[in-house]
Amino acid sequence: MSPMRLEMTRHIILRVISKLLIPYILLFALYVQFHGDYSPGGGFQAGVIFAAGLILYTLVFGFDSARAVLDLRVLEVLIAIGVLIYGGVGLLCLLLGGDFLDYSVLAHHAEHGQHRGIFYVELGVGLTVAAAMTTIFFSFIHRKQRE
Repeated sequence: MSPMRLEMTRHIILRVISKLLIPYILLFALYVQFHGDYSPGGGFQAGVIFAAGLILYTLVFGFDSARAVLDLRVLEVLIAIGVLIYGGVGLLCLLLGGDFLDYSVLAHHAEHGQHRGIFYVELGVGLTVAAAMTTIFFSFIHRKQRE
C-alpha cells in the first residue's frame, strides 16, 4: 500500500465528504460541457473540472484505486479520440464543401450546423483536456512511486 493511501485511511471525514462531493463535481463538469455553447464555459473548462474530480478521488482514495477505475492506456486512447473528434469535424466540413471548422455546412440550416459543430468540437476538447490532465497527474505519481 502506498504511503498516501495509509495516510488518508485515517481521515474518515475527508473520505466521506469526498465521496459525497465527487459525483457532484463530475456532474457539474458535464453541465459545463453540454451547456458551454449557451453560457460561459465549454470543453476546456469541463475537462479541467472533470480532471479535478478524478484527481481528488486519487488523492483521497489512493493511486491504486484510481488505476482500477482508469488505466493509463485508456486515458491515452481518450486523448487520441478527443483530438480525432476535433480534427474529424474540421475534415468533415472540408469534405462537405466548406472551410476547415466552418460548421454551417454540417446541417441543412447554417445555424443548426453551427450548434452541431460547436457541440462536437467542444466534446473533443473536453475529452482531450480531462484525459491529458489526469494522465499528467498519474505520471507524476507513478514517477514518485518508482523513486
